[in-house]
Amino acid sequence: MTLPLARYGSARYGVAVYASANQHGGTVRMAKLLKVLRDFINYADDLLVDFTGKIITDMTGNTALTTPPITMAALQALLTALTTTMAAMDQGGTAATATKNAARDALLAALRTLAKYVEDNCNNDLPTLLSSGFKAAATTHTKSALAKPVISSIKNGNTGELLIKVAPILNAASYETRSAVTDATGTLGPWQSGGVGTNSRALCIAGLTPATRYTVQVRAIGGTTGHSDWSDVVVHICM
Repeated sequence: MTLPLARYGSARYGVAVYASANQHGGTVRMAKLLKVLRDFINYADDLLVDFTGKIITDMTGNTALTTPPITMAALQALLTALTTTMAAMDQGGTAATATKNAARDALLAALRTLAKYVEDNCNNDLPTLLSSGFKAAATTHTKSALAKPVISSIKNGNTGELLIKVAPILNAASYETRSAVTDATGTLGPWQSGGVGTNSRALCIAGLTPATRYTVQVRAIGGTTGHSDWSDVVVHICM
């Protein structure tokens, strides 16, 4: 006879831990289940807006996570409500702040519900979890550096813009870009920050000079060590 599963230690290391015992073999099996990182609850409003937009993009048409309890249309409505109330706060007043806070709380509640859905339906598969746009919680207390990003493509956007795509990095909260003017001999000018974005597949460096060659790098921000190493350089001519 197989004994019932016993559950314990669900908060430890950011994973749920399960154990089962077999009466005949006397063996105990332990498995760590992936958990979604819920650091988004502490994001500033602007970062929360960007993060939610990424969730909507990544969950829309996601063939691995097909039955979310909250539709992306409903999540978009909550996001729109937040951005609308954020704009209204420019006029000031305690009522506007209270309205914005209520919209933020409603959005966070929806994101928590989706996070639980992803945990329960990713089949303990990290790529599936990450495909949702959520990040995975670390499974150990050991400090380790974030993986170094790899730039998969750079394209020209609007005039003076470079659009950069990198593969998502586990436990990265955001991605920082930088660029340097590069002459024909490969000599770099001073590095200039390109800003920070949360969507690794849609990073943008703006305000560049058209018809100019730039060397570009990206690093991941977050995790337990603050940031990753800078990516290998990629050179691209801005149009």
